[in-house]
Amino acid sequence: MATTFRKGLVLALGITITALSVAACGGGGGDGDVPAAAAPGEHVELTLATFTEFGYEELIPEYERLHPNIKITHRKTGQGGPYAQDMMTKLAAGSGLADVQAVEEGHLSDILSKSSKFYDLTTIGPADASADRWLPWKYDAGKDKNGKLIGYGTDIGPDAMCYRKDLLQAAGMPTDPASVKTMFATWDSYFAAGAEYAQKTGKAWFDSAAQNFNAMVNQLPVGYLDKSDKLTVESNQGIKDAWQKVTGAVAKGESAKLTAFSNEWNSGFRQSAFATKVCPAWMLGVIKEQAGPENAGKWAVTDAFPGGGGNWGGSYLTVPTQSKHPREAAALAAWLTAPEQQLKAFQAKGNFPSQVKALSSPELLSQTDAYFGGAKIGELFAEQAKKVAQAQYKGPNDGQIQENVTAPALQAVEQGKSAADGWQQLVDGAKKLAR
Repeated sequence: MATTFRKGLVLALGITITALSVAACGGGGGDGDVPAAAAPGEHVELTLATFTEFGYEELIPEYERLHPNIKITHRKTGQGGPYAQDMMTKLAAGSGLADVQAVEEGHLSDILSKSSKFYDLTTIGPADASADRWLPWKYDAGKDKNGKLIGYGTDIGPDAMCYRKDLLQAAGMPTDPASVKTMFATWDSYFAAGAEYAQKTGKAWFDSAAQNFNAMVNQLPVGYLDKSDKLTVESNQGIKDAWQKVTGAVAKGESAKLTAFSNEWNSGFRQSAFATKVCPAWMLGVIKEQAGPENAGKWAVTDAFPGGGGNWGGSYLTVPTQSKHPREAAALAAWLTAPEQQLKAFQAKGNFPSQVKALSSPELLSQTDAYFGGAKIGELFAEQAKKVAQAQYKGPNDGQIQENVTAPALQAVEQGKSAADGWQQLVDGAKKLAR
């Protein structure tokens, strides 16, 4: 699915932001110089670039049937890492990007910092692709700091909490979704329950310190960078508090000390290596795949999430200024992100829609998952999505700070480095990337 690029695969790309800033802008040169729309019936060839699974395989031929003059070539990459690197290379070169280019949430900050290389979709897009189509926070996250909209939102990853009923029961702890809500109400209560679990069982409460820390930072009003792109790590009390809580839990034996999306982490699901998991909507598919059929019914999901709402994952469809047919490209992107099409993508691949009408549709709300005990996952995650208050601003290199600085620093703490030294590692690494 589209969100699975956040499997810890955000890479330290060889193309730096500085290199991008001096590269020539490709294509139409900016929103003031938009190529004219094709004449009625004129043949137009468009390219669409996506990674992993967006659920568009059946939608593309449907669009071509509705628009006989449009031919779409779909460039689909199996892994998010190579896709992102290729996208940044082509952006720097000024050529080679698709007419409609998908951008994963983890790289959106880098793209927004180069918004001059993308069209403003409020200018070239169809009128029905208005802000009220999307959840406000999803729509707003697709804007640069000056309010230019460069991306139509596709899927989202509203956060819930997944847990092993059998492991909690063996520890004498609550197991049904209603009873566990008290444990998962706040991060303090979550880590307190984890300390109890670890003490009783001698086993880990969660998989990875970095996974929890990332979810906590994403909930803050201000993340690693403020809207002036100033690094906030040393002055951001929310980040400091999250660090203290997570590393404190590590010291109490609550972490399985696994690197997310590594082979060891994958096998940890099957081996019952941890009892709880931060669980954005797309994580359900990961759990089912890695835990295997033998653990069906043992995992449960609850709509309680520490600290309220949160989002992890999701993507956008953009139209680079390199496109020779930006108006037609914007029309395609708008159609693919309409509620009707996003529901079809959800049914095909499980990508959770970000559109208001889709989130209230019977097709979504009636969706259940037998693996998780018949949980009403459509209704559950729709409600979780509504709990997200606002889009956190993501400055340049935000994703790289999270994946290439924060995660290694927390892994070092899990392997024995002091929390204070780990914090300094985070601060020093973030400063290098924020320069």
